[in-house]
Amino acid sequence: MEKIVVIGSNSFSGSDFIDHALNDTNYRIHGVSRSPEKSSLFLPYKRNANLNRFSFHQMDLNQNMSELKKFLLDVKPEFIINFAAQSEVGPSWEHPEQWFRTNAVAIAELGNFLKSQDWLQRYVHISSPEVYGTCEGTVREDAPLNPSTPYAASKAAGDLMLFTLVKNFDFPLVMIRSTNVYGAHQQLFKIIPRAVIFLKKGKTIELHGGGHAVKSYIHIRDISRGELLAMLNGRNGQIYHLSPSDSGISIKNLVRMICDEMGKDFNSSTTAVAERIGQDKAYIIDSQKARQEMGWCPSIQLNEGLRDVICWVEANWDEISRQPLEYMHKP
Repeated sequence: MEKIVVIGSNSFSGSDFIDHALNDTNYRIHGVSRSPEKSSLFLPYKRNANLNRFSFHQMDLNQNMSELKKFLLDVKPEFIINFAAQSEVGPSWEHPEQWFRTNAVAIAELGNFLKSQDWLQRYVHISSPEVYGTCEGTVREDAPLNPSTPYAASKAAGDLMLFTLVKNFDFPLVMIRSTNVYGAHQQLFKIIPRAVIFLKKGKTIELHGGGHAVKSYIHIRDISRGELLAMLNGRNGQIYHLSPSDSGISIKNLVRMICDEMGKDFNSSTTAVAERIGQDKAYIIDSQKARQEMGWCPSIQLNEGLRDVICWVEANWDEISRQPLEYMHKP
């Protein structure tokens, strides 16, 4: 049975990947995260029928790198997929050194260790299109890096370090950059679950910059399918974009869709506020490479996915209504 180590297993994307991969009986999966495991409200794999093939290990990339290296030497996983990151854009302006410590320095140390491990078949690294800056027109995998926030700059630095290992040591890297993910079990401060919760509570939704920024949203399970395909069939040294085929949607129209689904009036439920510093005007990337090389294609439409989130919030309202809705930063 092949072994997968998922770093950042407590994250929204990491936990969904685990849930998806557990459905394939070929794998034993080890999750690694700096925080204790969350409840099944945020970790869908905890309700998976194959949970006996999963184990959790609490380790911090910044604080426990030596312990993580020893663990990897003991397990000798064929595959490592790394979701771990300081991932919020706005707060990265306050302490950029913390974002670089996790997204660049720790990645440099981990990659340098892994480059000489002959048991590793593939290292899948989760990057971000934020490294391109504003994504307008047809943005492919060879687009120049042009980060506009400390978060994006830190991710770009980590990415560039990994590609030096590819060039000099044939490091088996496959990199994923996907557009905005969403779905049930997502962090509640994200725009889609937050909007649903605000509408249920009768609170006004703030639209930064009037909600005119254009984003591209894709359901988390479509992303997890793409990541597993990339792990198995991607070409070493390659970047793969995962995105829907549409031209994106403004935050304003996204929230309008949620209002329509919940039978709420958009105008009375929202208000425009100042734009956030460094906000990219558009965030759209081309994913033809993943479609052509790996046969990947998203299957969950946005309206279907939004209903999925609304149903998840409704079904877990007692617990969700007691949860904080603000991002809680942990250095």
